[in-house]
Amino acid sequence: MSAMKKVALGMAAALITSTAVMSTAVASEARSEKHAKQATELRQSVFKLLASNIGPMGAMARGKMPMDKAVVEKNATRINQLSMMITDYMATDTRKFKVNTEALASNWTKPELLNEKANALTMASANLMKVVKSGDAKAIKKAIGGIGRTCGGCHDDFKQD
Repeated sequence: MSAMKKVALGMAAALITSTAVMSTAVASEARSEKHAKQATELRQSVFKLLASNIGPMGAMARGKMPMDKAVVEKNATRINQLSMMITDYMATDTRKFKVNTEALASNWTKPELLNEKANALTMASANLMKVVKSGDAKAIKKAIGGIGRTCGGCHDDFKQD
């Protein structure tokens, strides 16, 4: 095995290991209404970015857009990176302030579950990053579905309908 291949494999193993051991961010209360509003806007930004990357892949998986493996690979990488930010951006408890949010109290009362759900998205996106390299459209669609299921499962527990 070439030295370059060994380095690449080592980096891939490190990425998978690091995603599997994400830490649970400890929630702290917002200090002011301004702080609560800013924290809310930042966390909503993360979720908007997630949606903007998931949407096209969902359309591809349902056959509403042509499968574009380069887009899938790029979006899966972005989702993976964003998924590791979720618990950090959910760490400010904004419940005591009037902010425009669909976040449920469980975001701050069930941090272990939030971490578990965020980690599931990290792992699902890492899986898609691997599967897309195979070029197998059926496997790619299935892996995209795995991301969709992790998102929906998180919405069930942490977002108002």
